[in-house]
Amino acid sequence: MGKQRTDREVSAGGIIFRRVLGQPPHFMLIRDSYRNWGFPKGHLEDGETPAEAAMRETSEETGLDDLVLHGPIKIIDWHFRFRGRRIHKYCHFFLFESPAADSNPEVDEGITECRWYPLDEALRHLSYDNARGVLKRAGEMARTLVAVGAGRPKRAPTT
Repeated sequence: MGKQRTDREVSAGGIIFRRVLGQPPHFMLIRDSYRNWGFPKGHLEDGETPAEAAMRETSEETGLDDLVLHGPIKIIDWHFRFRGRRIHKYCHFFLFESPAADSNPEVDEGITECRWYPLDEALRHLSYDNARGVLKRAGEMARTLVAVGAGRPKRAPTT
């Protein structure tokens, strides 16, 4: 019996953090229509780079418009079956920062809720094991950015 062909899919998504005065960075999780907590992500459109797709999908699914891209985090992959097809999916994740706290979940796409959590709580709420590694890496990156003051607007010199 022949081996069934495996289709390859590529998507991209974002891990969003925000700075909270006097607290560690907070990370946004989204809840899908199956009540799973994860990150905004989606397929690349024609001619789109993974970073562009991650920005578009993250903004669309959360309603956050002023996202700042800080860079790539990690690529994860997994295998699954969907409608009789075998799929090997690759997802490129990028770190984004949001100055805004208020989100607007994309209900038409099945996003039922967006919530901010400190890293430890976010790790506990995640529904998927492979997402925990991505979030841990994002947490390291965000802590470094906050520690060195990266991404902050420069203060005007005082005279």
